Amino acid sequence: MIFIAVIAIMFATEILHLVLIIKMKKTAPSILVYFLFCIVIYMSQTGCANIIPPGGGPRDSLPPVLISALPKDSSKNFTAHKIVLNFNEYVEVKEVSSNLIVSPLPKNTPTVEYKLKTVTIKLKDSLEPNTTYSLNFGNSIADVNEGNIFRNFTYVFSTGNTIDSSSLSGKILLAETGKADTTLVAALYNNIADTAVYKLKPKYIATIQRDGSFNFKYLAKGVYALYAIPNDFSKKYDDSTKLFAFADSLIVVENKTTAPATLYAYQEFKREEKKTATTAKKTTTKKSDEKKYVTYTTSLEAFKQDILQNTLELHFTTPLSFFNAERVILTDTNYNKLPNYTLAKDTSNTKIILTTQWKENFAYKLIMYKDALKDSAGNGLAKNDTIKFFTKKETDYGSVKIRFNNLDTTKFPVLQIYKQTELIESIKITQKEFSRKLFTPGDYELKILYDKNNNGIYDAGSFKKKLQPEIIVPLDKKLSVRANWDNETEIFLKPQP
Repeated sequence: MIFIAVIAIMFATEILHLVLIIKMKKTAPSILVYFLFCIVIYMSQTGCANIIPPGGGPRDSLPPVLISALPKDSSKNFTAHKIVLNFNEYVEVKEVSSNLIVSPLPKNTPTVEYKLKTVTIKLKDSLEPNTTYSLNFGNSIADVNEGNIFRNFTYVFSTGNTIDSSSLSGKILLAETGKADTTLVAALYNNIADTAVYKLKPKYIATIQRDGSFNFKYLAKGVYALYAIPNDFSKKYDDSTKLFAFADSLIVVENKTTAPATLYAYQEFKREEKKTATTAKKTTTKKSDEKKYVTYTTSLEAFKQDILQNTLELHFTTPLSFFNAERVILTDTNYNKLPNYTLAKDTSNTKIILTTQWKENFAYKLIMYKDALKDSAGNGLAKNDTIKFFTKKETDYGSVKIRFNNLDTTKFPVLQIYKQTELIESIKITQKEFSRKLFTPGDYELKILYDKNNNGIYDAGSFKKKLQPEIIVPLDKKLSVRANWDNETEIFLKPQP
């Protein structure tokens, strides 16, 4: 701004000088030449202040646009073996195998090629007569420069005189978590025999979105069996350890829209991890006179014992081959042996578990004599060990009260309490209010298991037995417990079918 003001003052000064020249009766040509000379000087002086628009431009955020298709989209009486799509910019097609959904499902997936602004689809199978086909490209088509995705572009054609326009939508959720799994697909079979899902590929498939929703379009009218199956190469239910879901009743597609369906996927049997046998290489080591000892850790937290847990655990780094429980003693601070406790070694031989009913805010000592235990190499403790610890006070805990609205006890609800991903406790809910005086502080996830057989645990389904899985519903509200505090919360349960 200061620079512009200075230039303006200089220009005004020269104009004043020009007026004086006129008054001195200078000739017109001389005045004109002088005036043009001043303009040239000012142009050269102010040239650095010229505003130049920045180079480039706004980033392209628009997806490619389909300019033409041969044959045209939504063509009838289709007989071509090749489809050519032309776009308004250079495009690429990525991850076709995981994105392209062809319905009805062909024996062989079409090949997709792209070059510059053109995408070419070559159909490998003979097309069924009087059938509507759709090719949904998912997120595979994008422009080359910015990677903008032409989402869920669908090309449709019919080998008959009409294009089928019926649809079916719904949701598929995992019964055990209430979440969606996009590795599954919704599958419709026009062969409604139970064995079809084991032996045949489905007629139609639809991808599952992040919220668990699916949507079939361009369906032919008819009766179908609805499943959820893994989106793998087989497109069949060939393994009972895979996720799977089935509808209780057949789906009748008559009108343009059919009532939505909700399925719950489950694993009938959990996959067992195969343990690979490894052969240890023999190594020669020099004998050492250094004595080795058994080492261990405890389940205590900062030398404090949780009074809600009636066990204290000793974890050993090597398996124990010998343990004498009489040489491990629980005492008070005066070394008086306390009654009513047990000591036992677990089946892995790496733990010693002490079980008792702890006193609140009490000082304990656990004495282990050096000859109390040995590992398989004959190593014992380095010396007699004494572990000093206190039990927690009641004020280290918070009280909890949960009120349930819309509670249906006929469905045998079980409250599941999770600390991160670990199931801490399962509690059968028989009343509209649950309370507990002492609860460990922290933040907890809550879920409701609708326990149909009332056995207190989750049970998967079985297609052969026509048994649906039990459903676990995650609750929106978390449980936050503060120490020495009355923690109350209210939960509204959604009605369950």
